[in-house]
Amino acid sequence: MPPTIPALPSQKIVRFAPSPNGFLHLGHAYSALLNFELAQSCGGIFLLRIEDIDTARCRPKFEAALYEDLSWLGLQWPDPVLRQSTRTPACVAALERLQSQDLIYPCFCSRSQLTAQAAGHDPDGAPLYTGTCKHMSPAQQSSEMKTRPFCLRLDMAKAARDGLTWRERDKLLAAQPELWGDVVLARKDIGTSYHLAVTVDDAAQGVTDVVRGKDLFASTHLHRLLQHLLALPTPTYHHHALLLDTRGAKLTKSQMSKPLREWRQEGATPQEIFAQIFAQTFAMTRQMRDA
Repeated sequence: MPPTIPALPSQKIVRFAPSPNGFLHLGHAYSALLNFELAQSCGGIFLLRIEDIDTARCRPKFEAALYEDLSWLGLQWPDPVLRQSTRTPACVAALERLQSQDLIYPCFCSRSQLTAQAAGHDPDGAPLYTGTCKHMSPAQQSSEMKTRPFCLRLDMAKAARDGLTWRERDKLLAAQPELWGDVVLARKDIGTSYHLAVTVDDAAQGVTDVVRGKDLFASTHLHRLLQHLLALPTPTYHHHALLLDTRGAKLTKSQMSKPLREWRQEGATPQEIFAQIFAQTFAMTRQMRDA
């Protein structure tokens, strides 16, 4: 069970939810600080959640490092910290609820088949699924599931709803989950997905405001639909600008962006990290104003 957070009426609950698949960089620090400062400014609660469902990439050393980095920055959070890998039963229950609505189906296609059949790409760049396995009979599905690995996909044609919106700070935006097509909600290897797990866990922890990077803006279209289908509350969202490297590309673990621990080893202080972040965000704000 997730930790129970005693919340006051209308009290804001925010979270920073990194994956321990690499060392944190300045972009992570920026997002974490925005969440922490929002909680501090209104007497709210700042939660740390470890999104470690990708067991092939997540490592204990990265998890230990992120605790150290965030503490060094001066951030504090209540214990126990929720680790997403412990939440399998909640994701299974969500999938069962969707199954009871006849909204998910098993898919047995390989990666090469998906690429060959693709009818475009989703916002993450993955091939949009053409629905090959959706047309199998229940008997065929049951038989194949006994011997072949499979993922579970959302039947978007059945699941999509008109009129869904979410609040992006002071604006009301229309959700367009169809951008994702028949998205995977349970991967073959881990039995869930980022999209399902984050939606279920935000609700379980009572998160009222989701503050995250613009690279996850498109995901919110899908998360809003899942909230509706699973009868979960919808937080207010704030998708902030991304910090960029000297080439103008976003900071990422995969591109080996300079980690916070390296800044620290070179003698940087938290105040200097804050100043570096402020300088970049100020420059981005000026560029947008002058454009």
